Amino acid sequence: SRLRCSLRHVAAARVYRGSAARALAPLAVRANSTAPGGRSADELIVQLRQIVEKDSTAGLHQLANEWFTRADVDASRALEAPELASLMKDVGLPLQGGEVQAFFDYFDKDKGGTITYDEFTQILRGDMPQFAASLAFMNQYRGHYPSNLVSMKNELSLYDKEELGEWMESLNSVIEEHGSLKARFLVGEVVDEAVRKGVNIAPAITTPMLNTIPASAEPEYPGDLAMERLISNLVRWNAAVMVSDGNKRASGVGGHIGTFASMCDIWEVGMNHFFRGKGYGGGKGDQIYMQGHAAPGAYARAYLEQRLSLEKVMNFRQEVDGNGVSSYPHPRLMPDFWENPTVSMGIGPLAAVTQARFFRYLHLRGLADTSGSRVWCFIGDGEMDEPESIYAIARAGYERLNNLIMILNCNYQRLDGPVRGNSKVIQEFEGVFRGAGFDAIKLVWGDAWTKLIESDPEGKLIDILERTPDGDCQRYAAKQDGALIRKELFEDHGIGSMVAHWSDEELLAAFMQPGGHDHKKIYAAFHQAAKNAESGGRPTAILAKTLKGYSLATFQGRNTVHQQKTMKDQEMMDFRTVLNIPLSDDQLKAGGAGLGGEFFRNPGPDSPEVKYMLERREALGGCYPLRVPAKVSGLFDLPDSSHYAIFDAGNPKPMSTTMAFANLLRRLMKQGDFGKRIAPMVTDEARTFGMNAFFHEFKIHAPFGQHYTPVDHDSLMKYSEAPDGQMLQEGISEAGAMCTWIACGTSYASQGCPILPFFIYYSMFGFQRVGDFIWQAADARARGFLLGATAGRTTLNGEGLQHQDGHSLLWGMSNPAVIGWDPAFAYELSYVIEDGIQKMWGEDKDLIYYISVYNENFPMPPVPEVKTLGLSAKEACLKGLYKFAEAPAGKKHTVRLIGSGSIMKQVLNAVDLLAEYDVGCEIWSATNIGELNREAQRKERYARLHPMEQPPSFWVKDCLGDFDGVTVFSSDNITQYPQLIEKYIGGSCVILGTDGFGRSDTREKLRRFFEIDQESITVAALSALSRQGKIEPEVAIGAMAKFGITHDRPDITMDDCIPQY
Repeated sequence: SRLRCSLRHVAAARVYRGSAARALAPLAVRANSTAPGGRSADELIVQLRQIVEKDSTAGLHQLANEWFTRADVDASRALEAPELASLMKDVGLPLQGGEVQAFFDYFDKDKGGTITYDEFTQILRGDMPQFAASLAFMNQYRGHYPSNLVSMKNELSLYDKEELGEWMESLNSVIEEHGSLKARFLVGEVVDEAVRKGVNIAPAITTPMLNTIPASAEPEYPGDLAMERLISNLVRWNAAVMVSDGNKRASGVGGHIGTFASMCDIWEVGMNHFFRGKGYGGGKGDQIYMQGHAAPGAYARAYLEQRLSLEKVMNFRQEVDGNGVSSYPHPRLMPDFWENPTVSMGIGPLAAVTQARFFRYLHLRGLADTSGSRVWCFIGDGEMDEPESIYAIARAGYERLNNLIMILNCNYQRLDGPVRGNSKVIQEFEGVFRGAGFDAIKLVWGDAWTKLIESDPEGKLIDILERTPDGDCQRYAAKQDGALIRKELFEDHGIGSMVAHWSDEELLAAFMQPGGHDHKKIYAAFHQAAKNAESGGRPTAILAKTLKGYSLATFQGRNTVHQQKTMKDQEMMDFRTVLNIPLSDDQLKAGGAGLGGEFFRNPGPDSPEVKYMLERREALGGCYPLRVPAKVSGLFDLPDSSHYAIFDAGNPKPMSTTMAFANLLRRLMKQGDFGKRIAPMVTDEARTFGMNAFFHEFKIHAPFGQHYTPVDHDSLMKYSEAPDGQMLQEGISEAGAMCTWIACGTSYASQGCPILPFFIYYSMFGFQRVGDFIWQAADARARGFLLGATAGRTTLNGEGLQHQDGHSLLWGMSNPAVIGWDPAFAYELSYVIEDGIQKMWGEDKDLIYYISVYNENFPMPPVPEVKTLGLSAKEACLKGLYKFAEAPAGKKHTVRLIGSGSIMKQVLNAVDLLAEYDVGCEIWSATNIGELNREAQRKERYARLHPMEQPPSFWVKDCLGDFDGVTVFSSDNITQYPQLIEKYIGGSCVILGTDGFGRSDTREKLRRFFEIDQESITVAALSALSRQGKIEPEVAIGAMAKFGITHDRPDITMDDCIPQY
């Protein structure tokens, strides 16, 4: 009932939240009821509103509670007149005589004899105010608007009124004589020229909806245009057939036909003239981030190049048997082909930006020549809805990444419908890119439509096109009706004569060939983008208008095109005819039955088409996509073990594992060539992690240097930035930092230049916040370290619910490439880092080491000499579990205590408390629960599939299985994490953890609340011993009384949501 009341309070607050003015909004006009000699209903409603407003939320809660107390009596949720009168009396509005019925009738709009709560609150609230904006904005100019303070300008001494008047007179004259479009061009050119001359003025963020590069400025096309169009048709055909055939033979595998059909021509122009392969020089070629849904296009080209077999492409999305290709760009699944994962949405653009930035980082630090490496990123216009995409644009702009080219595939369609059906997506995105500092190149119209526009000096057609919403443009493409286009774009606007010389078929053909499908205009845009990359000072965005499902007559432009997975026989025949593919109707019908290879077309290695393709790729440095990872293990000498033994002797001076990490990392960064290849990374808060000394010693990477004097310039650990700085200070963006981490961690493949990233951050903002990017890192086969600092739900004590992490290690288990560690002591941490470096760089394993590090200071113990099943503490530690201390002799009872992370200190403190009850403790440290579980799973699978053999042993069972006593496991993680090994622990096992929401308090109080402190560990052990019959229950009860541990544990976050026992 308390939960129900809480929900009602929320509902009531939503209804009444706002100012008193809104609460007293006028009622809709209705027949008023007035009791004879009493107050009118209007007067009563005003008084009721005043009562509610006076007590604000409290009054609302009382009203809601009183209402449902009455309504719940008969479960009707509605009130009759006497109940309403009683309610009004209780809230301070007693009704007299005829006022009761009059007031009731006022609310009982349907005359049903009862009032529902919704009816009551709606009338009490009054009519909603009209929303401020309406669809009128559709026809407004979409740029910046003059300030409402324009009248103030005449009062500024900076302005010469007479001179300003002359400028205004000239502008008005142009508008009157030549129209607003001519004025727009002239003013735009004046502003652009002012910018070129160094005047500090912002240019317009949108330009007329024309191709940025006019036909007269287009460079000569350098290739065999007819041949390249033929190749485009072959690639487009095979890509579509791959998806359709795969779904006919294996229904439900999915795939996408429409996306690559829309970007095929852009892809092919890039492949034939711009995208640099690994052997180009000035780096290891370009990096390309392809739209994930367009992956069949890359396979289709590789099939023609003889790099993928017919069997491979026929098994699109059928990979289990090892003979297929992956759904999207997945290096983890195709390690010799793909380099950059781009699905899910938004991860590609941000990864591309950080990759471009990282190439510059390598170059400025002298680690690799990346002068010839560009980054090309294909983005769907619907993908621009992702916040990562927008952040990526802003970051690329302020970083001035001239080596970045973003290609926006503007086919106007998301997965379900239009991207911006009511507006102009190309104009919108031009403003976004130009506002961020990009050179935006619009690639809107094909050759025939461009000539039509250029024949209209008054700009009437451009004005019409800019006012035609994208949703209508999509409709024209889908309907494929020249007469419809003629009527709605030309005749309805009085310019029908402009296209009188064209038939409906010719008009349709011109409209259906936008800039993104015109090879010459694509080349012109790419050519300018490449020039910008060589000598420009800012990134480039190409905004290409395309048609989703281009050349697929029954798919093209329709809202359902994204869901089209197969083609019917007639659709394939029409598609073949459009693309001029040499296949007969009989061949298509036979293939349509699922025979597959009959209708894939590959003219063979000696054909003119394939020879041309391979010649062009050879000139550009080789085929693409291609992944060529360096064998890191043969490149460097790794630091010897002595560097990791610095904590073996222990330290009586209190320190945290976070500080131990900073000390070790600083030492490693000084180890010659290896140390130079370490990339320490933070998202601000380096001081929190003890890394402020790195600022001055290793410098923060800043490509343009430091052009200011820092406030702490006279201190030893001053904030120092430099172009060759080693430390990556990523700003407050875990997503951006994670993408930079991926660029670092995959550099051994992208540039053949290994970099080892160490990214340290607040652990709560890792897997929980950027889990998708960590998954992307695993897919990309990135190698490196993630340090979840300030870990533990009770160790980071003051930050509260949003910061206190107790589940990242469990979350990490969902990622097969992540090895998650929870070290308690400095020497454990050091061993883990040594092991990770050896695995990743010494053995070339594509792994991610996630390590929880804590901010609690305590004396660090030396490495124990106790052996664990014959292994040293170091060897056993790296297996995930080791014995820290033997149980003392002479105690009546023995229990096993296991701890991890910062709670290991509580475990050790519990030893003395249990000794008072004649209980000795055997102590274990669990450094890696996840790997213990994974090993157990592997061995259990082996045993399951080899029933005739003796089941193989595994570490956790060997260590903990042969035991019939009590084991207590306590950690600063939720209990589900240690429960991963619970079934392998012999005897009675009690797991203590930090389930529930975090909150702020002292560590002592938080640990008592979650029952993971030394006293709770003691009570847990005694209680379990009593259940085994080894001690009396009164002993455990007495310990509870002594330590002040009770059953009652009020929890404001969940008491209303869970049963109480």
